Amino acid sequence: MAKSFDRAVNGFNHNISHAGRVFHVQTEDSGVNNPSITTHLFVGGNILASKKTSYAELLKAENLQELVRQLMEDQHKQMLRNVVSGVYDNLDSAARAYQPGQLAPAAEGKSGTKLAPPREPLPPEVAAARAMSAPPPLNELGAQTIFGEDLISEKSLDEVILSYLAGEHES
Repeated sequence: MAKSFDRAVNGFNHNISHAGRVFHVQTEDSGVNNPSITTHLFVGGNILASKKTSYAELLKAENLQELVRQLMEDQHKQMLRNVVSGVYDNLDSAARAYQPGQLAPAAEGKSGTKLAPPREPLPPEVAAARAMSAPPPLNELGAQTIFGEDLISEKSLDEVILSYLAGEHES
């Protein structure tokens, strides 16, 4: 008996340099139990844009694997075309995107830098990515996180390690 289809492919990943920035495009299939394809556009580790497409209506197709793979390729290529054509050029990718080993400027403080408001209407995939980063709803205790609030830090791992090694850690 042939193995049943679960995912078309694990995914596609591409880095592309444009306008002095390196963009990373990642497309994934969530599988037949959650029939959707998601493409994220990253800059410096931050999601700048996101697009999700359902393929629930195709689940009974005989050539499902090929159809899903084609949908993934099309969606991935469209995001790459959008990068090259400058769709995301005017969007700030959040100032907290650093190269490995680079520390945040001291003036930035704990709050970080917020995204600058765009001059033009947001592409739908950018609006979707920003909606995903909205704070979680309050739980019954009025907390915005389910655990570890006091463990979450705006510092990078490098900053935490350096401050610990310098003896600046909190007791």
